[in-house]
Amino acid sequence: MADITDRGDITDLITDFYGRAFADELLGPVFIDVAKMDLSAHLPIMCDFWETVLFRSGTYRRNALQLHVDLNRREPLTERHFERWLTLWRAAIDDRHAGPKAELAKVQATRIAQSMLRRLSGGSGSEHHTIRAARPAPSAAG
Repeated sequence: MADITDRGDITDLITDFYGRAFADELLGPVFIDVAKMDLSAHLPIMCDFWETVLFRSGTYRRNALQLHVDLNRREPLTERHFERWLTLWRAAIDDRHAGPKAELAKVQATRIAQSMLRRLSGGSGSEHHTIRAARPAPSAAG
């Protein structure tokens, strides 16, 4: 299998993924009934997103988090939703591609899903938390 090499590969991958997601028992109703997603309008946006993630094209200039915040208000998105999204995403990649960009697409999707879930749950988007070194208390003699 070939790696993901260009926008054509991304378009085919995104089309495959959304076919799976729309048919999925858990995610389908979210995409179809709640988000009322028009795939023909959404596909180029998602291709811009993944082209930017994988090839640093800079073609995606939207706020992906805000779209999910709005959706979450209508239908709470849970860890189960994000896990299923990742399962379908990884399967679509693994069925079509192998190589460094394919692996990057899976790693980045995991990071994005985890960050969104944390933010939608009211936490920080970062998996890293500030760690402050313990400082010794000032001495009375000082």
